[in-house]
Amino acid sequence: MMGGSVKSRMLAVAVLPVTLVVLGIVLVFWFGRSQDMSEAHTQRSRLLARQVALASELGVFSGDLSTLQGIVNGVRREPDVVSAAVFDSAGVPLAWSGEKRNVAMSHMLDPQVQRQRSALQIDVLSESVVATTLPMDDLFSSTAQEKTQKVLGYVVLEVSRANLVRQELHTLWLALLLGAVGVLGGVLLALRMGRGVVEPVERVSRIVERIGHGDFSAIPPVSPADPFYNLQLALKNMALRLSWSRDELEQRVAHATQELLARKEEAELATRAKSHFLAAASHDLRQPTHALGLFVTRLGQLPMDAEARSVVANLEVSVLAMQDLLDGLLDLSRLDAGNITTTVAPFSVDEVLQSVREVLAPLASQKGLRLRVRLSGLWGVSDLFLLKRMVLNLGQNAVRYTTHGGILLAARPVEQGRSVRIDVWDTGIGIEQEHRDDVFKEFFQIGNRARDRRQGLGLGLSIVKRSAELLGHQVEVRSVPMSGSRFSIVLARTTRLNVALPQEAAQPGLGNHELGLRVLLIEDDPLAMESVVGLLDSWGCEVLATRSAQEACALIARGVRPDVLLSDYRLDGDANGIDCIAAVRAALGTTLPACLVSGDTDANLMQRARSLGLTLLHKPVRPAKLRSLLRSVAAQ
Repeated sequence: MMGGSVKSRMLAVAVLPVTLVVLGIVLVFWFGRSQDMSEAHTQRSRLLARQVALASELGVFSGDLSTLQGIVNGVRREPDVVSAAVFDSAGVPLAWSGEKRNVAMSHMLDPQVQRQRSALQIDVLSESVVATTLPMDDLFSSTAQEKTQKVLGYVVLEVSRANLVRQELHTLWLALLLGAVGVLGGVLLALRMGRGVVEPVERVSRIVERIGHGDFSAIPPVSPADPFYNLQLALKNMALRLSWSRDELEQRVAHATQELLARKEEAELATRAKSHFLAAASHDLRQPTHALGLFVTRLGQLPMDAEARSVVANLEVSVLAMQDLLDGLLDLSRLDAGNITTTVAPFSVDEVLQSVREVLAPLASQKGLRLRVRLSGLWGVSDLFLLKRMVLNLGQNAVRYTTHGGILLAARPVEQGRSVRIDVWDTGIGIEQEHRDDVFKEFFQIGNRARDRRQGLGLGLSIVKRSAELLGHQVEVRSVPMSGSRFSIVLARTTRLNVALPQEAAQPGLGNHELGLRVLLIEDDPLAMESVVGLLDSWGCEVLATRSAQEACALIARGVRPDVLLSDYRLDGDANGIDCIAAVRAALGTTLPACLVSGDTDANLMQRARSLGLTLLHKPVRPAKLRSLLRSVAAQ
């Protein structure tokens, strides 16, 4: 089968170019020959018409009809001439030779009649019969007179193209015959030459095929006269060596390959997960939350009524919850590295649900969704900090993928009362069966191929899954596409304890004292810049906002002397805050108090900032911490 394929391919490779070349030559020859014969036929017909017109000049002028009839009878005997006619200048026929029909000049020269005759392979040609008058030379004239001509009549010939068509067809058949002979010769030559190449290739192919099927013993004897003698001999030796070591080598390779692939996959998954997690949490998530926290703080300083004050208070609670969540994400990454241990203790499930409801209520209300919490009075055992974030992630995911209906937070005893199951129900888009496991993978999102950050980063369910594994909890999911989903966390249950729940300490007020500092700000994010400028203005600071070190140095060159420098770490391009602070200090010629703000948690960055004497604030920056820093600068 392989040999036949090789033969057919080699034959095609040899014959196809020959066929194309022969076909091209045949077409060129036929078209050229046909064009030459057509031009010769046309020129001959026009020459006959012109000769008849010249010969008829005297007869038309003198009205000698017998002479004219003799002329047309003579031209009628020429090959391919169907008819010939001579007319006077008014179109009256003077002589005619040919088939009997309407010989009116207007009829013969009618375009429709000419098309009909052309369909019958007959060309109609006309030529004017003119009388040439040569004027006398005037010796006293300054210019020579041109000769004048007068139309005496017309000559009309009908010439058949039948012989021309037959000649063209004969030429075509001759060209095709020659082409067929050329192709046949090429095929025969290709078969003769290819046989000496294909047969050794077939033998080698059969040997390779046997080796490929594991048949190392059925190698035919090799002839020294074979053109592939060395190759076949090498294949035979190779087959013998393979037969000796195949079993042992296959076992060793399979074992080593399986072990290496497993370790490689584990290392790649761990590295990608860690890199993606830290990058997303330290920059993409922290940047907008940082600006939001500053905006909300500035909003709380504005005069407003009691209702608006309540709304702002809820906003502050939500922002703090988001900031705590980001801190928890970074803590989770450190948990994976084994740097943080969990604290498992009894807790009130209702307290967790109510805490999550406070964060989700504004989000659900904004989308017009009903948010309900069903209290149960149950107590469980877990790490309260991580569990809150797990339930919050499930709730935020439910709000994000629900467009109508509502969300239910509930808990119930399961496994004959030994465990408690916390449920988050929604009426969202649901999850297809094939995606039930994929939704717990990092950065996997349903219906968000464009990676719209407003729909999250696809980390929530992955964090829930990994947190549950760390705590020994079980995560369950049940879903009906286009109807809704239920995510559940199953954990150990305990009896209620008569202990007071820890309360979060209230955030100290920022105070209304003005700082009176001139702050040079370097920030390339417009939203973050606006939030920082608004907050610093409310504290009585003069803010000089710039986007790069070049803009900051330009202000210093104009004589501006700031009291403190506040710079973001990640800026446009390859610029960073540390280099910007160094450039500004060099422009001032003094060690200006400076603070670096960053969403990165890289230990190398912390160590570098500490070695340069810079204060490093991690996003999202708490306003109280920023004000405390500026107050210490003002005191100095």
